[in-house]
Amino acid sequence: MADLTGCVGQIHAMVDAGAYFTINRARQYGKTTTLTALEKELVEEYLVISLDFQDLGSASFQDENTFSLAFLELFVQEIERHQAKRMPGMAVLIEKMQDTAAGQDFNLMTLFRYLSNICDCSLKPVVLMIDEVDSASNNQVFIDFLAQLRSYYLKRDTKGVNTFQSVILAGVYDIKNLKRKIRTETGHQTNSPWNIREGNESNECLHSFDDCPRDHRMLAFYDIAADFAVDMSLSKDGIKGMLDEYETDHHTGMNISGMAEHLYDYTSGYPYLVSRLCKMIDEKGTWTKEGLLTAVRVLLTENNMLFESLIGKLTDYPELEQMLKELLFFGKPITYNPTNQVIGLAVMFGFVKNADGKVIPANRIFDTLLYNHFLSLDELGSLEMYKASLLDKNLFVRDGHLDMRRILEKFVMHFHDLYGNKKEEFLEEEGRRYFLLYLRPIINGTGNYYIEARTRSLGRTDIIVDYLGEQFVIETKIWRGNEYNLRGESQLAEYLADYGLHTGYMLSFNFNQRKQIGIREIVVNGKRLIEAVV
Repeated sequence: MADLTGCVGQIHAMVDAGAYFTINRARQYGKTTTLTALEKELVEEYLVISLDFQDLGSASFQDENTFSLAFLELFVQEIERHQAKRMPGMAVLIEKMQDTAAGQDFNLMTLFRYLSNICDCSLKPVVLMIDEVDSASNNQVFIDFLAQLRSYYLKRDTKGVNTFQSVILAGVYDIKNLKRKIRTETGHQTNSPWNIREGNESNECLHSFDDCPRDHRMLAFYDIAADFAVDMSLSKDGIKGMLDEYETDHHTGMNISGMAEHLYDYTSGYPYLVSRLCKMIDEKGTWTKEGLLTAVRVLLTENNMLFESLIGKLTDYPELEQMLKELLFFGKPITYNPTNQVIGLAVMFGFVKNADGKVIPANRIFDTLLYNHFLSLDELGSLEMYKASLLDKNLFVRDGHLDMRRILEKFVMHFHDLYGNKKEEFLEEEGRRYFLLYLRPIINGTGNYYIEARTRSLGRTDIIVDYLGEQFVIETKIWRGNEYNLRGESQLAEYLADYGLHTGYMLSFNFNQRKQIGIREIVVNGKRLIEAVV
């Protein structure tokens, strides 16, 4: 288990301050684990009501009365779990509430009036935590529920109404992005009902829920929610702490600092990915870099729930799929802009992150997962380059060593024969894609590859291949003239020094009609560079 002390401590401070907020992170990012740890942290000071909306079936959201009754049942179960009914007057209040609930007019307003009474009766401030809250987000009654939370929050500060000390909603979708989930069959809503409106419209129903139009109720939670900026990913030190404890128990002899760094390099601290890789190494591998690479390769062949969810989002949101293709294959630089809906979706689902104002893949695992997915669609289409790779794949391994020079030679030959007459736009947009389409079947099952994030926005893309303990760096770039090429050669030589490698590879897509296709070998700053030109 990771040490969550720092993360939980930051959230504790928000609860102490009386904040209402959402914890929205991608699937399997540790939200539920964090809430469990938070409850243990808060239980001495607060009455913590911890609910999970997955416990409510879809029928629970058919109308206000049904939802209010289902919510009440879960709420009372939590009070009983904490033995809070022993508080003076609490048992009588709950019995009265349950009697009222037997009537047909028990709705959200009645429910919240009693919830306020419970908060008033409790000897401790009450904290409400709801996990998987977005599982109910396509129901109007959920929207009305959020509006009631907002209304009572405002009354707490303006009229002294006793209500929850803090409310924490956890799920994948941020409140402001739920409009992307609540959508019609014909497409996404373009006018977000969750937007905070300007001018008089934003103030029309701040304090009057009853008179508030239903569309305006969708403002609900967003305009009172505090920003949640707690980093829930695992740091290198956090991973190292886990491995320190493991090594104390198991005495594997691993290089703990090195292993923590490798795990972080591939996962960027995504909790599920760290946990899954460690589990795979523990059960079937060795605590070495080679053992980690084997676990990465096996992980990327799994059809787990996280990967299914990610790939499913590409079908749900075609514009998201297009943006990711442009980022991965075309080397298109994308400036991070939080107001861009597609970028917001990509960040929310965990595909990408903001790195110094640029959009980059969130981690190497997801990066390679997406490449594999898109390339597999090309393979199903039986593209000519893929067919060529299948015919050639047995030519490139000699005495257990991958012959990268030979791979480039054959790729240049096939690319020229198949696509030599294509226009410049095709080469620029499709060149990297076709090289990966050719490379993947050759190393599949034995080697790994990933794209180096540091170079993808510098007019070039570096592909890193690990094959049976050997590492290869292949730079793919568009030919922009001789001077640009010389700079690229110097950059690659420096990059090889970072990796401790003597030989590197360049694949240049040249639009010059007088270009000389083929392979040449040069030495730059003591490094051997093998350059292929198509």
